[in-house]
Amino acid sequence: MESPRHRDQPCGQAQHTAADLEVSPLSDRPGVRAAGEVTLTTLTEWERALDQLVRRREDALYVELSAVTFIDVAGASALALAAQRLPAGQHIHLDRPPFGLRRMFEMFWPDLLTIEMVA
Repeated sequence: MESPRHRDQPCGQAQHTAADLEVSPLSDRPGVRAAGEVTLTTLTEWERALDQLVRRREDALYVELSAVTFIDVAGASALALAAQRLPAGQHIHLDRPPFGLRRMFEMFWPDLLTIEMVA
């Protein structure tokens, strides 16, 4: 029996089934770049990265999200909780967040002023 594959995936290529998340430091400003999916499978890694981020004592912290393909409510909640832990005067700038994340913040955390969404 042949293993299942995505319709658009050419024959002979391995199917990528596990949800992955890569988080790496930004080189030009204080923050991190995330790539992949933020789901229950990757939530611990996401929370760890956010915890390390909010421990920094910079006024502006950056999370580059252009390569995030999916973020669930648990991932958004972790981000909101991290932002709520920030001391006065500190902010998180989300660069190119997925539309779904914008929508979740509009619905569940409309008054959270320590997060700014950028394009």
